[in-house]
Amino acid sequence: MAEKWTAVQLQEFSEADDMKVSPFYSDGKTYGTPTWIWSVVTNDNLYVRAYNGQNSSWYQAAMQQGAGKIHLAGQDYEVKFERVANTPELDHAISAAYQTKYANSPYLPPMLKEGPVGATVKIIPNN
Repeated sequence: MAEKWTAVQLQEFSEADDMKVSPFYSDGKTYGTPTWIWSVVTNDNLYVRAYNGQNSSWYQAAMQQGAGKIHLAGQDYEVKFERVANTPELDHAISAAYQTKYANSPYLPPMLKEGPVGATVKIIPNN
């Protein structure tokens, strides 16, 4: 069974805007270069989307390696990356969370388009 984030962590994550994601390189033990990325919390889970869709190098590494680390809310966490099975309900909930958290950003509209939506990743603690 997958580990879960605590309610306190989820609250901190929902307010933080400092996420950097570092999936492992192909050796499975060296962390990749940290990539700054938007994150949202919905349905008691942490999600990210790749701005450049499934062609994003960090996304490809996350899907191939399945693990790495993130920096969020001032902390580093060992994590697992899980491909999201897109459903209209989940897509809508995640998009709504993006719209709420990043409402004033000119980068918001592209994050709601098909490419990034199809590159949604659930991040779970690896402990």
